[in-house]
Amino acid sequence: MIEVVIDSIRVGLMSQQRVVILREVDAERYLAIWIDPYMAEQITFALQEVEVARPMTHDLIREMLRSLEARVSRVEVRALKADVFYGNIVVEVDGRTVNVDSRPSDALAIAVRTHVPIMVSREVMDAVGIVPEEDLDEGEFSPDDIFEEKPQAEEADSRLEVFEDFLDNLSIGEDGDDDAEEDEPGGENN
Repeated sequence: MIEVVIDSIRVGLMSQQRVVILREVDAERYLAIWIDPYMAEQITFALQEVEVARPMTHDLIREMLRSLEARVSRVEVRALKADVFYGNIVVEVDGRTVNVDSRPSDALAIAVRTHVPIMVSREVMDAVGIVPEEDLDEGEFSPDDIFEEKPQAEEADSRLEVFEDFLDNLSIGEDGDDDAEEDEPGGENN
């Protein structure tokens, strides 16, 4: 598992769809996960420590766990199957470890409220993690680098296609319907 932090929550300019951007702690690699507006609000409120009059859903879950003397130890983005991410909330209770299947957005909302690590499986990060291009002025560059054959070129092309799909989905579809979140690649479809 690879530890990540929430880098940002972004909104598509045309579609108004939300995406949470996770950044690897020990590297400049990112993971984008589409989330619904309600979940974006839940996560944002917790990150900004916004006070609300009554507990929101994830605040209630946190308080229920506390009252049961259970402790969240970490949350995970554990799998990606058919363009759907799968999450997991790891809870310690009565000396046992309990894994609770969840949407990644729910796991993230719990993580920001309980201040626990966010982990992503190496397989998920290797498959769809995005590494930004290095700025040529900042890094070392040799003209030979252009012609040097890269053994991972096909893998990089595959990741680039995923990123291109991500960018393509930031705008409204041809029919102008921006309510098709559940059909988006990488959506949570639960």
